[in-house]
Amino acid sequence: MEKIEVLLEAFPYIKKFSGCTFVVKYGGAAMEEERLKKEFARDVVLLKYVGVNPVIVHGGGPQIERMLTRLGIPTRFVEGLRVTDAETLDVVEMVLSGAINKAIVQAIHNAGGQAIGLSGKDGKLIVAERVKGKDIGFVGDVVGVNGKILKDMCDSGYIPVIAPLAAGVDGTTYNVNADTAAGSVAGALSAEKLILLTDVPGVLDANLKPISSMSTEEAGILVKSDTVRGGMIPKITCCLDALRAGVKKGHIIDGRIPHALLLEVFTDLGIGTQISGE
Repeated sequence: MEKIEVLLEAFPYIKKFSGCTFVVKYGGAAMEEERLKKEFARDVVLLKYVGVNPVIVHGGGPQIERMLTRLGIPTRFVEGLRVTDAETLDVVEMVLSGAINKAIVQAIHNAGGQAIGLSGKDGKLIVAERVKGKDIGFVGDVVGVNGKILKDMCDSGYIPVIAPLAAGVDGTTYNVNADTAAGSVAGALSAEKLILLTDVPGVLDANLKPISSMSTEEAGILVKSDTVRGGMIPKITCCLDALRAGVKKGHIIDGRIPHALLLEVFTDLGIGTQISGE
């Protein structure tokens, strides 16, 4: 009976979201631990099977850091963004577009799905310009996304997997923050949901308790009141920007929980923080 109740709880959500697009930023522990990687791939394939169009934008910070260390290339960050000179950019592109992107595609194939790996440079999928006001090298702010490429892939039955690199308006390659890239993609697709996988239980209140849902106004107040700090601020900001661009809801969830993606979207309570304009 428990299994039947789970199916009955999920059914109205499956019906509601069939035909919708979910943009998922994939990173953190969910992208490092073998068991979680396999479960994530299965969850994404299941979403596709029930009629949802998942679009994956992945990170790769720890993997990039390990490769830079191995090659003896120093690295530093300014306000959470990796300073990216020409040598570092070569490594970033190799790790993101090569090793990581293709491993995610293969995991989805192994789980029974069909995926296509892309760099944001391909077909000028993501266009960026150099970040202004900071001397951090080849790091870009997104100024455009070619959503038609992704819609065509989804309509043909494929799951797009995107490495957060961009074609520059000046012809240069740019490294783009993965959360920012995911939010921009979600906005261009008018996605039903933008889902950010993290290594925390969601947004925490002043008593360090997870907040299950909040409005854009409440999220803005939390940021201004200094209740949320550090890496959570850009994630909330990313969700707010996506909502302003037409995305219905933003979700910040704990990717360390097995099947976090399905638990958040197909259960009544969810497991993370949902942000909406409602």
